[in-house]
Amino acid sequence: MRSFHLHLISDSSGETVSAIARACLVQLSEVHAEQHLWWLVRTRGQAVRALEGVRAAPGVVLCTVVDLEIRALLEQGCREAEVPFIPVLDPVMQALGGYLQVEVGREPGRQHVPDADYFRRIDAIHYSMEHDDGQGMDRLGEADIIIMGVSRTSKTPTCMYLANRGLKAANVPLVPGIGIPDEVLRLKRPLMVGLTRDPRSLADIRKTRLKVMNDETNTDYADVERVRDEVLTARRLFTRHGWPVIDVTRRSIEEAAAAIMQLHRNRAG
Repeated sequence: MRSFHLHLISDSSGETVSAIARACLVQLSEVHAEQHLWWLVRTRGQAVRALEGVRAAPGVVLCTVVDLEIRALLEQGCREAEVPFIPVLDPVMQALGGYLQVEVGREPGRQHVPDADYFRRIDAIHYSMEHDDGQGMDRLGEADIIIMGVSRTSKTPTCMYLANRGLKAANVPLVPGIGIPDEVLRLKRPLMVGLTRDPRSLADIRKTRLKVMNDETNTDYADVERVRDEVLTARRLFTRHGWPVIDVTRRSIEEAAAAIMQLHRNRAG
């Protein structure tokens, strides 16, 4: 496996440049990136320290610094060190500015300034935490999305991901022998979504869960035939009520959440 040094330089939290790097690296098989993270680079001194790190471990530099003076210093330093310098935001910012005939701002960390959207996400996160695993039934009507599924179908992490996108997401577990509460069935506002998973894969996940919990008595929980019955019963329930179903067997949390967000957008018109 080939290995190389990858320097990620940001004038803020590094979230953007990290996401870009991650999206690109997964497409490079047989390659390992030794990542060097340089966050909150907003002064000449901080830029110089980042360049010292680049010279000590030469490699590719991805940059999301918007201040022109600091950016020019970094670019010159990389040129002298003979390493690639890639300002990843520039093509998009220049294209938008040119198309709209507006001047592009250069304020570091502007995407993280608390605004209405920021507080909406915080409110959604609090809501999802308070309505995890069937809690807070009296306020389920406030949800944007209600996720249902049998145990270990990634309901909680999917809800938290949706909450980080500003959607109030609650989840209701489907427990064998216990039906969905009537107050859930009467709801009209929230989008109802069912999550499912391949029974054998789900049984393996549950076995691992039991080992972690050091529980060797609850054998039915991970029995593949019992799990298959649970999944089939849940699918029948989703079909009976006309709820969309997302199979998370080969989907990441991000992909499942993206599919749910698309359903929510379509429903809202």
